[in-house]
Amino acid sequence: MGMNHLEDFYQIDELLTEDERMVRDSVRQFVDREIMPNISDWFEKGHFPAHLTKPMAELGIFGATIKGYGCAGLSSTAYGLIMTEIERADSGLRSFVSVQGALAMHAINAYGTEEQKQRFLPKMASGEIIGCFGLTEPDFGSNPGGMLTTARKDGNSYVINGNKMWITNGAISGLAIVWAKMPDEGGKIGGFIVEREHGYKAPEIERKFSLRASNTSELVLEDVRVPAKNRLEITGLRGPIGCLFQARYGISWGVIGAAQACFTEALNYAKSRIQFDRPIAGFQLVQAKLVKMHQEITKAQLLAWRLGRLKDEGRATIQQVSLAKMNNVAMALDCARVARDILGGSGITLEYSCGRHMMNLESVITYEGTDDIHRLILGEHITGIAAYAGYNPK
Repeated sequence: MGMNHLEDFYQIDELLTEDERMVRDSVRQFVDREIMPNISDWFEKGHFPAHLTKPMAELGIFGATIKGYGCAGLSSTAYGLIMTEIERADSGLRSFVSVQGALAMHAINAYGTEEQKQRFLPKMASGEIIGCFGLTEPDFGSNPGGMLTTARKDGNSYVINGNKMWITNGAISGLAIVWAKMPDEGGKIGGFIVEREHGYKAPEIERKFSLRASNTSELVLEDVRVPAKNRLEITGLRGPIGCLFQARYGISWGVIGAAQACFTEALNYAKSRIQFDRPIAGFQLVQAKLVKMHQEITKAQLLAWRLGRLKDEGRATIQQVSLAKMNNVAMALDCARVARDILGGSGITLEYSCGRHMMNLESVITYEGTDDIHRLILGEHITGIAAYAGYNPK
């Protein structure tokens, strides 16, 4: 089934294993069959297609890189290719998968006890339990260390109070990974597996123009009592940042799919749209736009492929992931905007996908570290000076 010459200009297909290609092709077939014909309607209605959870689970896409516990144990590159195929359809559905696997399941797999892993991961892999991830707060986004949510020790449990914001999967979740400051441990940050029955509320965030096919909520925790055995074995911001590393990695692959969808749509439209007695694809200005999209997609693919291989060797750094997330999301958003421009008025309708991708990517460029924050992470890496914290040369 492979890639066509425009989608794989530098023949990266040859650098993939047979297993990686098979995984990509099976997910692509699923997306083409189950998602593509309906996604515009779901987006317009603000509908999350919950009926896809089980078939997605059967494809092995939840926590795809986790070994054991009913997970697929795939390579990081195979996981990246899955993200590309899902986001080719819609960033909202890719967000659903990212949060389930790279944030919620990863937190339990990386920082959980064996008992926690056995208890939750198989049910999350099968889609029986959907997870969400509570880090961001109404007043603390880029600066998560300022969070106000607290978890106070009380006998053999913790009592959690606070509000989290912009929570993908919140209203459909059976558990939330919640990060909170622990006053009993000097205000250090701890992670907790908060189950729905513990009593968190997840009011849905309405009236979005972005990610309309996925669920976005607040998390409200009012004296929510969580057993101490549900605490993760990690302290400090290292925990959530380790999860963000996973999610940012997946996004850097996913958005390539959105960019490819926009490029293909713009190219097909430009070849069939006749103005001044010729297809608009025959005009230099339109060709320049198409070439730029093609060029940037190809560069993004090479970044993502190399990053995947480094990740599987345990050598990928936070800064390398920041570069890929920053570059590839901005690239995809630019492709969506240019595609909308090439399509003219048609580009604003849901008959086509570029406008929907454009609105979705406005969220993707903000979440999991804004464009500016990744630039500052890299600025610190290059100069040795952190611009986003109080500068202390000592």
